[in-house]
Amino acid sequence: MSTHPEPRHRAYTWQDPRPTAEAIGRLSGLEVLRGIGKGTLPTPPAMNTLAIEPVEVEPGRTVFELTPAGWHYNALGTVHGGVLATLADNALGAAVYTRIPAGTGYTTQGLTITFLRPVTIDTGRIRCEATAVHVGRRTAYATAAITDPTGRLLAHATTTCLIFPADGGQPRSAHHTGSAI
Repeated sequence: MSTHPEPRHRAYTWQDPRPTAEAIGRLSGLEVLRGIGKGTLPTPPAMNTLAIEPVEVEPGRTVFELTPAGWHYNALGTVHGGVLATLADNALGAAVYTRIPAGTGYTTQGLTITFLRPVTIDTGRIRCEATAVHVGRRTAYATAAITDPTGRLLAHATTTCLIFPADGGQPRSAHHTGSAI
C-alpha cells in the first residue's frame, strides 16, 4: 500500500501582461487597476497563478481576496506563508499604485508580514485590505490586514515601495487629492 495519495491536477489560463505594462505610460495607477477590474486590461499572471482577485479599488485603498485551496498548502497542512505574503504584496502595492500618476512605476522595497493565525481551506475566503499611508515622490508606505469571513485578523503586513519614472527620467510629482488615507 502506497503512503502517497493520488496526484491532483490544476489548470488555469492567463493573458499576455504586455498591454497592462504598456498602459503605464498613458494611464495613472488607479486607471490601470480599474482597467484590470473591468477586464479591459489583463490581470497580472502572478495573480492568476494563485487565484488572487482584486475586488475593490479606490484612491489609496484596495481589497484583494483569495479562497484557500489545497494547492496553496505547505507540508504542515496550512496555506503557505508565501501565498499570504503574495496576497498582501499585491494589495499593498496596488494601494500605492492608485496614488501615482501615468508614466510612473513602483516596486516593493521591503515587505514585513506577521502571521497571527493559521489559514486552511476551512477558514473560507480571506480578505486583504490595504491602505496607502504615505505616497511621496520617491517612496511610499502602506499597511494591510488579512482577515477571515468573520473579520478575525489572520495577518498584518506593511510595505515600503520605491517610486520611479517608467521612462527612466526624473520622478513626476504624485497627484494628491487630500491627506493620506
